[in-house]
Amino acid sequence: MLEKQKILIIDDDEDFRISIRTLLESHDYRVIEAESGKQGLKKIKSDKPDLIVLDIMMETIDEGYLLNQIIKFQKDYEDYKSMPILMVSSIQQDPLSRFPKAAGEVEMIMPDYYLTKPVDVPKFLELVKKLLEH
Repeated sequence: MLEKQKILIIDDDEDFRISIRTLLESHDYRVIEAESGKQGLKKIKSDKPDLIVLDIMMETIDEGYLLNQIIKFQKDYEDYKSMPILMVSSIQQDPLSRFPKAAGEVEMIMPDYYLTKPVDVPKFLELVKKLLEH
């Protein structure tokens, strides 16, 4: 029997985590949740997910970007840097326009894909499948 693919949702909005967990579980994915960036980093190492669904604004306005940078750059997370990240946020602008100064002055590693909330469910599921295939 094949093991279900694991998806880690890192988001401080409990309602969003519940709705996305329910959606993903109904499509036969195993879901792990973290309500903060700090908790998310621990769960990456303990649960080794296949995909991360990551919010931007949690304890700080750019916490999701910081987590993305840690996962892709820090030596402690080197084993996970190829793990796909789907950033989902209520910010309606694309990530570069949201933080243009940072994008112009420091190397900013973008998530593998970016969606806005509320999510378009068919598009979200299509992206999850696509990211997990790679």
